[in-house]
Amino acid sequence: MSEPDGPRIIPLEMAEFTFADDEPQAGRTGVVMAYVVRHAGGTLLFDTGFGFGSAELDARYRPRSRRIGEVLADAGVVPAEIGAVVNCHLHVDHAGQNSAFPGVPIFVQAAEWQVAHTTDHTILTWIDFPGARYIRIEGDHEPFEGIRIVATPGHTPGHQSLVVDGADGRTIVAGQAVYTAGEWTGDPDAWEGRSRAPDPAAYDRSFARLRALEPTRVVFGHDRRAWAASAAG
Repeated sequence: MSEPDGPRIIPLEMAEFTFADDEPQAGRTGVVMAYVVRHAGGTLLFDTGFGFGSAELDARYRPRSRRIGEVLADAGVVPAEIGAVVNCHLHVDHAGQNSAFPGVPIFVQAAEWQVAHTTDHTILTWIDFPGARYIRIEGDHEPFEGIRIVATPGHTPGHQSLVVDGADGRTIVAGQAVYTAGEWTGDPDAWEGRSRAPDPAAYDRSFARLRALEPTRVVFGHDRRAWAASAAG
């Protein structure tokens, strides 16, 4: 289904979870967001949420997850409409339900694919499923005209975000390149991702790169709230 008036970004709340005892937000509730981008060139899904069936993961984070098919249906999106998937990275809370999309191109950075298959980075049975069709890219890529995948390493070596241009301005789907709207605005009390990033210098460069794109709106993988230039003063 195309959008005649330009791209439309639909937020999908995939899960809530409880931060583990060894994390700064221990005991507090976090959220996992995914996004559908409806565009004249096709419909793209950004992230798929937690998977199901890992006792270790359930014990650590107590995720309250929803099936991607149900979430899409509630948003008025037919799963068969999804023509491409982009994972911001391959951690279990962002790529856990990729297997719901056999045969659909899933765009991932080559560096992310490498770390996922050589370290204890994710649950590989949720990544390497029958019918998986991963498209490994290096750096930026344009799956549809007006939608760009941009490399934003830092949280992981192969993290990537989306830049969506429309008549009403530019939206960045940041994923976990920036953790929250508060981190984007520089709120010192906001939940942030830099302090726990494996590569803080790369995180800073990616943050600066996204800012330099001068978006009118930014949405995040772990924050329900969006930042909008019109509300930023």
